[in-house]
Amino acid sequence: MLNPVYCFKSMKKLFLFILCLLGASPVFCQQQIPLNEKHYLDSLQNILKTSGADSSKANANFLLVDYWKFKDTLKSKSYLLAGKKIAKKDAYSTALSYFYEGQYYFNWDKARASVAFKKAADALAVFTTKKAYARRAAAWYNYAIMNMDKGYGFIAKITLEKAIPDAEKTGDPTQVAQYYTRLATILMNNSQFAKATLYNEKAISLLEKAKKDKTSLLFAYLGGVSIYCYENRAEKAKVLLDKAYPLLKPFPESVNYTLYYYNETLYFTTIQSFNKALASIEKGIVLVKKYHQTQLYQMFLYSKYEIFGKQKEYKKARQILLDIIKEGTLTASMIDKATIYGEVAKTSAKLNDYKEAYTWLSKYRVVNDSVNSDQTNLKINELETKYRSVKNQQKIASLEAQNKQALLNARNNRLYNLVLGLGCLFLLVSLVFVAVIARNRSKLAEQKEINYRQQLSEMEQKQQLKVTKAMLDGEEHERERVARDLHDGLGGMLAGVKIGLSGWTDTQPGASQDKDLHRIIGQLDTSVSELRRIARNMVPETLLDFGLEVALKDLCEFHMRDGLQIAFEAFNIETSIPISTQLHIYRIVQELLSNAIKHARASSIILQCTQDAKVFLITFEDNGIGFDRKKQEQSKGMGLKSIRNRVDFFNGQLEIISGVGEGTTINIELNIDATK
Repeated sequence: MLNPVYCFKSMKKLFLFILCLLGASPVFCQQQIPLNEKHYLDSLQNILKTSGADSSKANANFLLVDYWKFKDTLKSKSYLLAGKKIAKKDAYSTALSYFYEGQYYFNWDKARASVAFKKAADALAVFTTKKAYARRAAAWYNYAIMNMDKGYGFIAKITLEKAIPDAEKTGDPTQVAQYYTRLATILMNNSQFAKATLYNEKAISLLEKAKKDKTSLLFAYLGGVSIYCYENRAEKAKVLLDKAYPLLKPFPESVNYTLYYYNETLYFTTIQSFNKALASIEKGIVLVKKYHQTQLYQMFLYSKYEIFGKQKEYKKARQILLDIIKEGTLTASMIDKATIYGEVAKTSAKLNDYKEAYTWLSKYRVVNDSVNSDQTNLKINELETKYRSVKNQQKIASLEAQNKQALLNARNNRLYNLVLGLGCLFLLVSLVFVAVIARNRSKLAEQKEINYRQQLSEMEQKQQLKVTKAMLDGEEHERERVARDLHDGLGGMLAGVKIGLSGWTDTQPGASQDKDLHRIIGQLDTSVSELRRIARNMVPETLLDFGLEVALKDLCEFHMRDGLQIAFEAFNIETSIPISTQLHIYRIVQELLSNAIKHARASSIILQCTQDAKVFLITFEDNGIGFDRKKQEQSKGMGLKSIRNRVDFFNGQLEIISGVGEGTTINIELNIDATK
């Protein structure tokens, strides 16, 4: 565990995983379940089935509480209640019941667990058997880690003054070795790697000689892997990792695989084999979720953060840190909280998010000042001095000198952090100032460019409007001229021919009976009618005399015949619409009807025209043969093009819904105020 001040100063020798929270460290809280779990479980169940002593049955129930506490809390509680019921008859079993009550609450209610472990330690104090000493040592130690919010100093004090002395009273080297392993982890968490290595090697030596407690030996090996990885001594870590795996291999269902994968992750990260490290993390996460090991799950996440940071995937790295902070397990210790805050600040800076970096830097400084005032390292060294003074008083003077130096270093670190913080603040303010100026200039230039483009667009629109208006006006003038010529010129001539021919017929005897003559007169009548129809279409007199609504109704009635029904509806059409606007609307409807009759071969047409203030809406539906819109857009037909030109002239919108064999629906929205 790196000191957060040391970490934040970015020393050259950056340890691979800073966070090894005492309360969350696998070496501290990992269940010490025998590797052969099936045999262990079967033996306990057999004890419960036999008619043996009550104390044996109570103890079997209590061991099952510990076995199931992570895997199935309901089973764990049922065995706790069964054991407590039997234990009432025996004082020692009653004292044990407090210990296993603490084990039951271990993973999800630390307050209750703490109370239970303290009651167990006090109740076991009256017993002087080796088993009682072993359980009392465990009770004191578990009580300490349930109060990890009191800091490393408190846990070290309990371990050195309570747990280890009781373990030594058992006379069992393996019991002492277990607490040597845990003390090594305490020292590792405070970056005292030399001492951590010393105690862990003592534990391994004792356990290898005893050759009976393979579970504790596994934890000692894996604890050594952690220490060597933090020291960046990968070759030594590999040796212990290789020793640990054969112990686990025969038992693929062992809960202890989670701790093995965690240390395997440490090793692969140390040698910068990040893909293998991520693979180990994923294996571990699957198991810690299965066994509800919340603390170890958070540590796997932190390992993942470290790898993403090294791979420069800073967004993923920061999100993991924020999730860890939100969950809260790994920020229970002030030292680890300061470390994580510092890492968030650094990661945010790498993402160029200087505002977020400064926020987390400020939080880091507040927490770090509190850590330094606690003088955690000093307290642990003092506690170790008290413990070691029983065996060697000569080291006191040397340790006191080290403590003074540690205090001086802490003060220097505070001063350095203050200067560093002020420097970062000044740099951040300067960068923000420069960024604001640059952004304002950029926005001003962009706005000028936008305004210029808008002006050009408006000019183009006005010019296009003038062109379109001139084109449409010219078209109407030409229609009016042609209609006048047809009606007054050719129409008059044809009428004169008919009158002359009819008069000639009356003066010629027998001519009235000539069929060919009557056929010619009929053709003249048809020609005059067709001429009048063409003139009517070109200049709608009804529109000029009676307005748009009457003209549109007359237009629809004109086109109706057998096999073609046209339903026309008008809503709120005002007579105050300019005549030129009415004429354009008339032409649009005229073209729609013409297309439906000539091309769609429709038998039913619905036309609706609605005026809403300055908006004119046209809805046109027919049941004709429809058409393929893509092919229609590629064609050179004038019908739809004429309609689009007039819609664009009014700055309107045209929607065409059609398909082959599906009829056609056309929705048109015109801004009749747009041409003013």
